[in-house]
Amino acid sequence: MLAQHFVDAGYVVHTTSSYPNRILRLVDMVLSLIRWRKQIDIVVVMVFSGSAFFLVDIASWLSCRLNIPLILWLHGGNLPQFAYAHEKWVRRVYQRAQVLVVPSAYLVESANKLDVDVEVIPNILAIDNYAYHLRQQVQPKLLWMRTFHEIYNPTLAIQVVAELVANYPDIQLTMAGQDKGLLQQTRELVEAQELTANVQFAGFLDMPAKQTAFESHDIFLNTNKIDNMPVSVVEAAAFGLPIVATNVGGIPHLLKDSQTALLVEDGDVLDMANAVRRLLNDPDLSARLSYNGRRLAETCSWTHVQAQWETVFQQINDRGR
Repeated sequence: MLAQHFVDAGYVVHTTSSYPNRILRLVDMVLSLIRWRKQIDIVVVMVFSGSAFFLVDIASWLSCRLNIPLILWLHGGNLPQFAYAHEKWVRRVYQRAQVLVVPSAYLVESANKLDVDVEVIPNILAIDNYAYHLRQQVQPKLLWMRTFHEIYNPTLAIQVVAELVANYPDIQLTMAGQDKGLLQQTRELVEAQELTANVQFAGFLDMPAKQTAFESHDIFLNTNKIDNMPVSVVEAAAFGLPIVATNVGGIPHLLKDSQTALLVEDGDVLDMANAVRRLLNDPDLSARLSYNGRRLAETCSWTHVQAQWETVFQQINDRGR
């Protein structure tokens, strides 16, 4: 998305690599950098923790060898823990960059310890694709949209519905996303809790399906155990859905309790269920979260984000290659 926006703005952009296999991706990245070395002024490398960090190490090292200014673009809620566990390695890689770009203030603190300039630039959102309407008198229509993986804790959403169904027998939860190991377990929990009439599984949603899903729901649940700046949460805010989210990782840096979301303790079923009850019973609270959420999402529009990236580019250009 970012690359295409820069192309539309008149920049010449080369992108690599689309290979899912890490070995093939590494080879493609290395060959691309060598092939394009005389055509590019800045290299932007996306940074993730875990085994993916090896790719960052190689790509950043090669960029320095080729004398091309480097921006490391940090992603992932687990990066601070990874940097703490591998401080020397991460410090060495980070210090190759002219600038670290982070999508939220959550990653600033850990990056600042490594003596590198840090700029906060939010993830981009094509705001015109998100039709907003103010939610005031909300209905028990809940939406969950992440990957069925342990760190996203999908079963917490099911437990919340189980806690609420006695008082709201018409409650509906739609769960959308790809399976990364927990879809079957989540389905089994729905059956065990006798919630098959209350929970639907929508699979992966493209933009048209996403627009339909957000339009037909009133509350967004974010159940993550680890998070940074989740795009799905910003999307929910853009559509105007009040958000109930676990207070983990970068979430409290992105969302403010009772202003842009209701924040609850990680894994606390009753806390999250009670937050949903508050929204159902307090139209003023729902409206405030809906309105403020849209204002938050608008700060991620291309107009704002482009200016911030171009400021970073200019800083690097002023320093000279």
